[in-house]
Amino acid sequence: MTQIQRQFTNQRMSKIVIHNETIYLCGQVGVAGTSVAEQTAEALRRTETLLKEAGSDKNHILQTTVWLADMADFDEMNQVWDSWFEDGFAPARACGEARLASPELKVELLVTAAKPGES
Repeated sequence: MTQIQRQFTNQRMSKIVIHNETIYLCGQVGVAGTSVAEQTAEALRRTETLLKEAGSDKNHILQTTVWLADMADFDEMNQVWDSWFEDGFAPARACGEARLASPELKVELLVTAAKPGES
């Protein structure tokens, strides 16, 4: 039987779901009202914290969907994004425009990662 682990769960969602060796994170955002760069950096920091909690790290991110409130912010988001990943570890990625949960939010990340195997 396949086991599903849920961490930091409430009635609405789990912040982390692990199925087999795959980690799914809830959407990560930054601080509402700050710049696109600041929100991107904070969302990435929160992603890293949750991945660590799940037993993984940013080098094991498989795929990310980036939602921007305005595609005009694509370059500003990418400046932070590009500096966060080490060469050779960029995940598969899609980026689109969407109305986010609050008008002050400009970036949301949806991340799927692998759980590293035992050495």
